Amino acid sequence: MGVHPAEATAAELREAARALLSVLEPAQVRELRAGPGRLDAPELREWTYLPGPRPGLSTEGLDGRQRAAVDALLAAAHGTPGAALARGAIEVERHRRAMAGATGADRYWVRLLGDPDGDAPWGWRMNGHHLAVHVVVTAAGIRVTPHFVGAEPARVADGPQAGRRLLGPEEDLARELVTDLDAGRRARAVFAAAPPDDILTRDDPFADPDLLPPGLPHGDMTPDQQRLLTRLVRRYLDRAPAAYAEQCWSGLAARGLDTLAFAWAGGRAPGDRHYYCVRAPDLLIEYDNTQDDGNHAHSVWRHLRHDWGTDLLRAHYTDRHGPEH
Repeated sequence: MGVHPAEATAAELREAARALLSVLEPAQVRELRAGPGRLDAPELREWTYLPGPRPGLSTEGLDGRQRAAVDALLAAAHGTPGAALARGAIEVERHRRAMAGATGADRYWVRLLGDPDGDAPWGWRMNGHHLAVHVVVTAAGIRVTPHFVGAEPARVADGPQAGRRLLGPEEDLARELVTDLDAGRRARAVFAAAPPDDILTRDDPFADPDLLPPGLPHGDMTPDQQRLLTRLVRRYLDRAPAAYAEQCWSGLAARGLDTLAFAWAGGRAPGDRHYYCVRAPDLLIEYDNTQDDGNHAHSVWRHLRHDWGTDLLRAHYTDRHGPEH
């Protein structure tokens, strides 16, 4: 009998965490395990995508074997497109720092939460400038949101990465959609001539969908426009391992894709400052490319029931300890 894909992913994450622990010194393990034991502690919902230190083990002082183990852990939490994005965020940030004359190794912080060898829920996160990955693992599955990837610059102008647009597909699919709308539909989708300066939910622990404009519903789009919206949403879901990405898509489809809505602000020509979002009862996607004259992009995927593994942790603690806990 074959192994279920979700079980395979959990096993891969467990092995990757063990491999990281095996190459760290005791003092590094203590830094890696920074924080409270319970994954539902409020402190663990504090996050940011801005520069600056975080709790946990810094990648700055890791040797080659240790950094390779961190990279393997990061890859294990993603599907193929997601792993490329997470790796790319680090590479573009490396380019940005080099262009600014900054020296030294990459600066990201990894935290291991719980015990990957035990039966209780466990997880880990990797945070730094323009990268925020949050992973929770229980016997019932995995969760990987909030998931944030940014790129500064959005389009690399020079050096070995010249021409690279890390979030190019995320930008181009949305632009193709808004450009395809006729005047009446566009009037409903475009909520402002000037885009906001950042994603509207920022780094809120709990994303508030009411911060987002209502947008143009999927059901009021043409079939071609609906296909573009589907491709855009699946681009974000495909950051996750395939089994979980499909689970999220199936949940959207079961509720009805007409619950999806798309909104845009700013210019529509390449290079214009712009913003868009996609919302549904459980889904929130935001993208902006507004800073640095439209050459500094942010993107985030939130699942309003799954963020921080809330649903899995609630089920775990209720099953074992009763609802009073």
